[in-house]
Amino acid sequence: MADQIEDPNLSDDGGMTTVETLRRAIGDRYLTYALSTIMHRALPDARDGLKPVHRRILYAMNRLKLASNGKYLKSAKISGDTMGDFHPHGDAAIYDAMARLAQDFNVRYPMVDGQGNFGNIDGDNPAAARYTEARMTGIAEAMLEGLEEDSVDFRDNYDGRLTEPAVLPASIPNLLANGSTGIAVGMATNIPPHNIDELCSAAIKLVKNPNTKIEKLMQFVPGPDFPTGGILVEPQENILQAYSTGRGSFRVRAKWELEELGRGQWQIVVTEIPYQVAKSKLIEKIAELINAKKIPILADVRDESADDIRLVLEPRAKTVDPTVLMETLFRQSDLETRFSLNMNVLIDGRTPKVCSLREVLKAFVDHRREVLQRRSQYRVDKIERRLEVLEGFILAFLNLDRVIDVIRYDEDPKEALLREDWSLDHPKATSEADYRSPSDVIAAGAEQLTEVQTEAILNMRLRSLRKLEEVELRNERDALWAELDELETLLGSEDLQWQRIIGELKETRAKFGKKSVGGERRTELAEAPEFEEVPLEAMIEREPITVVCSAMGWIRAMKGHIDLSQELKFKDGDGPRFIFHAETTDKLLLMGANGRFYTLGCSTLPGGRGMGEPVRLIVDLPNEAEMVAMFLHKPGRKLLVASSAGDGFVVAEDDVIAQTRTGKQVLNVKGDVKASICTPVAGDHVACVGENRKVLVFPIEELPEMGRGKGVRLQKYKDGGLNDATTFVRAEGLSWLDPAGRTRTETELDEWTGKRASAGRMAPRGFPRDNKF
Repeated sequence: MADQIEDPNLSDDGGMTTVETLRRAIGDRYLTYALSTIMHRALPDARDGLKPVHRRILYAMNRLKLASNGKYLKSAKISGDTMGDFHPHGDAAIYDAMARLAQDFNVRYPMVDGQGNFGNIDGDNPAAARYTEARMTGIAEAMLEGLEEDSVDFRDNYDGRLTEPAVLPASIPNLLANGSTGIAVGMATNIPPHNIDELCSAAIKLVKNPNTKIEKLMQFVPGPDFPTGGILVEPQENILQAYSTGRGSFRVRAKWELEELGRGQWQIVVTEIPYQVAKSKLIEKIAELINAKKIPILADVRDESADDIRLVLEPRAKTVDPTVLMETLFRQSDLETRFSLNMNVLIDGRTPKVCSLREVLKAFVDHRREVLQRRSQYRVDKIERRLEVLEGFILAFLNLDRVIDVIRYDEDPKEALLREDWSLDHPKATSEADYRSPSDVIAAGAEQLTEVQTEAILNMRLRSLRKLEEVELRNERDALWAELDELETLLGSEDLQWQRIIGELKETRAKFGKKSVGGERRTELAEAPEFEEVPLEAMIEREPITVVCSAMGWIRAMKGHIDLSQELKFKDGDGPRFIFHAETTDKLLLMGANGRFYTLGCSTLPGGRGMGEPVRLIVDLPNEAEMVAMFLHKPGRKLLVASSAGDGFVVAEDDVIAQTRTGKQVLNVKGDVKASICTPVAGDHVACVGENRKVLVFPIEELPEMGRGKGVRLQKYKDGGLNDATTFVRAEGLSWLDPAGRTRTETELDEWTGKRASAGRMAPRGFPRDNKF
């Protein structure tokens, strides 16, 4: 199909109508949207490090004259002016962007000085714009320095009424100083904050040697400097790789200290948390870990923060190793995070590119050179215009009587002054030659005044017609000539320009560097200690308990080893099912009728003061699946598992451990068949009895050892299925309880011994009526 169709019949005026394919129409429009998002919304400019919304906010505040030492203004007015004049988007989005610039926990060097509730590190939102006020900070003023001196290009705003800067002069390397985060179409950016003092030093090094390697720059910029501090524990080789490629990540962890309480008691105090971690959510996560008993050596967490961060962590016992506790928390909570680096920025405001540290710094210093050149040229033009006016003033003073006569008596003084010949043979000029300098001679020797000079002379006040003013004009003219010579020399020498940029960078470093308030590095650099992860069991304090599970599945752990024969309380209609002694470091194995095994930690079991909790809330045991067996896990042991249909196998107990609450499928059953037997292997023979009371004994070697499956047939049945099975040592005989409760042992078992899967023989006299061994 053609992309375009010309059909005069489709338009009333007989013209041409263009019809596009859907693919091309959508593609073109989506490309336009993508470019708009990339260039005008999501990615920062490498030169000033700002996105359009932030640039427009600062420019609007500058137009409102909200200086750092001036008045505050309602945030609603600032966001309203920004929206109405430059940024035609939602006022909420503009206010959110402005509020972020005022949050010292989000921005390393805030550009907005907020008054009121601008949010906090807990994650609370700022107050509404009508309740807060703001003005610029010194950093913001440094970003705008020289804006009125033609230092950058201006472009029309969205409706053409006004103009706005395409980029700010930016005397600080803001892209790296404050970082940036954004998601565009098909690309994203994520740049961490850095220290201005270190960035300026690195930029000076790059100016002196443009071929400086990343390794040398990292001597000045060893890593990010987050506003919330913390400890950077990423290896230097990884940081070098990230700065070289523009992609990587930085591992940051909280800063903590040990606080002694006396008598051997202690607690841990966290004073700094990782960047962009909400303190309230961090505390909630740690509390969840405590409630879930995933960190048994941690007893409690408290927030004692005021203006600073103070999170108190209480250990379970004073014998706990603080390093083990913190390293465990680092692995399971946001006390340690990774900040991804993706230095995707707009080069020259147009081309998105993933840049290295050197490329970003070079883009900044190149921008500073362009700003210097434009500001210098702007000053040159201004001096030349002023010099022209000054030469006219001096000429007027040298010929004052004639100028006064012309202005006083001529009907059109402007035209008369323009026509007047101010050559050296003028009487007034020759009479004043005794005090004129060579420059005065040149000025007086001009044949005619220019229109600019004429307008200036006509607009001159009468009070200026005095001898002192003439001297001041000469001094101003001489100073401007000297400045003009200096600027022209600067514009003609690249070396002088770079020297001037180095001087500006040193001034910036002195003003906002480590000697200023808040300018010191906040994020420490350290190596993470080598630490082998401690298993959960090793962190649990070993204590004796008694596990009680009722017939309805309510489980609890009572402290100490109680008498197993004593009477316990259960809910109405409920009674005991499993009861045994254990320790808090043990694991429980539970087999359901669905053939799945579930693992429970004894340390996480509910306490024994009440009736406990339903085991089905602890693990995902279906309501229709009954509990078949519950016992303590013993590593290295083997189990005999079988279904009601008489199929089964031997499985290693270590292989049935489940890592999740959903359990692990071991014995496959379907339909009406259920798992019914789970017994430890303790012998060399298997004895099984069916619902038909037939007993079969066979060697255990005839059963396969598997990890999962349906198994093989244990005993053959015409009707019914398997009732019970057990293992025993053939030489010691098979034992059971007779109806009188006495233990009976049968050693002559030849009559019931046979091949696996055979029918067996009727049970011996005295075998229990319930068909259970």
